[in-house]
Amino acid sequence: MYEKTYPSKRFNLTLAFLQKHIQPTETIFDLGVPNPFSKIMEEHGYTVINTKGEDLDNDQSALQNEKYEVFTAFEIFEHLLNPYTVLENVTCDKVLISIPMRLWFSPAYRSKTDKWDRHYHEFEDWQLDWLLEKTGWKIIDRVKFTHPVKKLGFRPLLRYFTPRYYMVYAEKVK
Repeated sequence: MYEKTYPSKRFNLTLAFLQKHIQPTETIFDLGVPNPFSKIMEEHGYTVINTKGEDLDNDQSALQNEKYEVFTAFEIFEHLLNPYTVLENVTCDKVLISIPMRLWFSPAYRSKTDKWDRHYHEFEDWQLDWLLEKTGWKIIDRVKFTHPVKKLGFRPLLRYFTPRYYMVYAEKVK
């Protein structure tokens, strides 16, 4: 993962957003297998529990059985067929979620070699907002940011100006 590019800007913004809303004393359930960002969270004092690679569209038992105060899903929901069911099974009162936003002129991303590296959803911000609202969450804070790439072309130029990522902090509606 990240053999050719390391998303420093995205990781720095995500960490700052996390630190703004979540105390290091709160245990985080991070959707997805251990990854470079879960290691960054641990390096900054957070206790992080990751999923084990199970198919989360069919199996949400880890969400129901683990003990955690915060649920995070950083660039995971676009890979799921059914993020609605995942959010319904979250047992804590705080979530932080980020998604890559839909790009113009671009079909959904699909790796030809890795069945887990495919995007079923290409979200717009309002779609994630609606998903959270429908599953009982209230958005407290949100941020959009760009992700420039060091390439030439029309789409790389658009990435300097067009928000590529959307991140939200939400709390369960009581």
